Amino acid sequence: MPGKDPGGIFITMLLGVAGAFVANWIGSSMGYYLPDEAPGFFASVLGAVILLALYRMLISRRTTTSS
Repeated sequence: MPGKDPGGIFITMLLGVAGAFVANWIGSSMGYYLPDEAPGFFASVLGAVILLALYRMLISRRTTTSS
């Protein structure tokens, strides 16, 4: 996602890895992936973008309400 990330590069990398796990979990629960099958590249990127967007919303909401 373009733009400045509030957590820096390490938080962004962790969210990217977690996005792959989220994509695998959602894909497995919807029947797209078998239990031992890894998600595809695009699904992993989509999961990472979703987690990063949620993280940005939570951080921006927390910083605007505490200021």
